[in-house]
Amino acid sequence: MANPYMIIPRTGIGLDVHAYAADGSNRPLWLGGLLWPGERGLAGHSDGDPVAHAAADALFSAAGIGDLGTHFGTDRPEFAGASGVALLAEAARIVRAAGFEIGNVAVQFVANRPKFGPRREESQQVLSDAADAPVSVTATTSDRLGFTGRGEGISAVATALVYPRPSDAIG
Repeated sequence: MANPYMIIPRTGIGLDVHAYAADGSNRPLWLGGLLWPGERGLAGHSDGDPVAHAAADALFSAAGIGDLGTHFGTDRPEFAGASGVALLAEAARIVRAAGFEIGNVAVQFVANRPKFGPRREESQQVLSDAADAPVSVTATTSDRLGFTGRGEGISAVATALVYPRPSDAIG
């Protein structure tokens, strides 16, 4: 039997994928909580930021309280066009309201562009501020394989660590 006074961390996984918006669309690119001027935007119900969305999904997964669609799905018109940063902040609030604290979130996105390294720190700060917890972001390419390699969209995968609030764990 598990010790009721032991705080067991929980991990979760989030995945988000968005296709690029149609050619000629004026939709801006939001990625990692940042606006990327001059880059082709992504299609989506909200701002289409796969990094912020994967981070939020990982938090929900770790807490065991649904997923991005459960809380912000296309059946919720109030989230049309919503900022991924705002969704991440709301996800963190929901997770904390469910009795958890956030240890950290790590996200990796797969895309040919934009060049992320020069803005990594800025992105991590924006996302960490939204989650009120450390968020790290890495980027990679898929060596021109699959839909990301063909330049059809961007995918992101995230992991999150949460743990029950000590007062909630003790019961």
